[in-house]
Amino acid sequence: MNPQPKSITASSAGGLRSGRDFLESLNDGRQVFLDGELVKDVTKHSSLARTAHTLAGLFDLAAEPGLRDRMTFTSPKTGQPVLRAYQIPKTTDDLRARRLFSEVWAEATFGLMGRTPDHVASFFCGYAAVPEVFKAGGAQFAANVVNFYEKMRDNHLYASYAIVPPQIDRSKPAHKQADPTLYAGIVAEKDGGIVLKGAQQLATGGLYSDYIYLSCIHPLQPGDENYANGAMIPANAPGLKLYPRRPFGAVASNSLDYPLSGRFDEPDCFVVLDNVFVPWENVFIHRNIDVCRDQWWKTPAHAYGNCQAQTRYTVKLRFMIGLAKRINELSGNDNNPAVQVQMGELASLVSIIENMLLSQEVTASVDSNGVLWPSKTALYSIMALQSELNARMLEIIRELSGAAMITLPSSAADFENAEMNADIERYMQSGAADAKARVAVMRMAWDFIGSEFGSRQQQYEKFYGGASFLVKQNMFRNYDFKRATGLVEKALTLPAF
Repeated sequence: MNPQPKSITASSAGGLRSGRDFLESLNDGRQVFLDGELVKDVTKHSSLARTAHTLAGLFDLAAEPGLRDRMTFTSPKTGQPVLRAYQIPKTTDDLRARRLFSEVWAEATFGLMGRTPDHVASFFCGYAAVPEVFKAGGAQFAANVVNFYEKMRDNHLYASYAIVPPQIDRSKPAHKQADPTLYAGIVAEKDGGIVLKGAQQLATGGLYSDYIYLSCIHPLQPGDENYANGAMIPANAPGLKLYPRRPFGAVASNSLDYPLSGRFDEPDCFVVLDNVFVPWENVFIHRNIDVCRDQWWKTPAHAYGNCQAQTRYTVKLRFMIGLAKRINELSGNDNNPAVQVQMGELASLVSIIENMLLSQEVTASVDSNGVLWPSKTALYSIMALQSELNARMLEIIRELSGAAMITLPSSAADFENAEMNADIERYMQSGAADAKARVAVMRMAWDFIGSEFGSRQQQYEKFYGGASFLVKQNMFRNYDFKRATGLVEKALTLPAF
């Protein structure tokens, strides 16, 4: 019997899924391997529990009465309130409403969690908006994707995805690897569904999700048909194994020393499928290279998912520049003209990204199905430059902080020693705050930029949209060069003088 996530329907929170419902659903027999052993319960594991509770808090936040209008809309199927993350936008007001929803969750996590439940939800909105793309592989697959979208929407499900093949030998296509079952693909078919074997990455947050969407965003070649699939797999499916990277919460002993990594670390998971059975109703793409490619570009899925991502990133940048401002205030440099120049550059970059997010709504377009697409040029222009701009912004903060982030007490325990505390209070204070308040800000800045958590954040943003050259090619494909060259042609035909 194919497993299902536990407690996917809520019995509290006004029909919405509560944080308690979410936490209870994680104890469903999923196989998560960490530090040489099988994790018995991710909600109680010392390295994983805090993030589980952070995610639970997002579900509770969505159910707060004062936020109900912002966080939910009415399901057209059940008439019940459902998360606005699952709203397919038809107007700019709809797209704005989705952004405001995601902004609430992003602010609750300070933009530090990139795979909250609204991310993959956005992709499935895009799939369900243009199911004809999946119909190219068979009418049943279009019906499957719409049905599963409705299931996710009406049961408040949390899905993650694994859509990148493992880095074994990138010089060869999937079907020419040393073993044909290294990359996740079909190894058998049965009357009731398909059997998958192999590995896929990078299921960020996958160990907390109800389902993992397995597909491929990398270009596939003729011969790779076994790997050209799209299927939803329960996180507790027999044969599905999750291998998270080393969680940074493992060393987060207290909230002063690790204020961010102790709460917002979402482990990236390597996914191994050992003959995992997937029923046909959970299959949306079946051995079809064209549809596997087109799901990203001929539906608004990629645009919706990354519009949500840039909402999250904009919030993160506001948090980042807020940290920089507090560092300047504590050091007494806030009115220094040289510092103001650096902060002006930082504010300019943050504002550019913020306003390009808003322009996705202003310059959005409606397709022939009446579905609104965020502006691709506004979307991809920032994605194309994000890795470069993010690095520059972090460099400015490093310059502003100097040695302040590394001349700090060794840990919160130092404040408990009377002799040490006396020296800390005397010499580590600032003109604007006592020592403990100053240390708290600088520890947070270090956790944001210099700790293992901070380094992962930088790497994550650098490759968020994929390799830089690929994202820039997206921009090349979507820019209106015809209008630009038309101006050149017009200039060339000006009357002679």
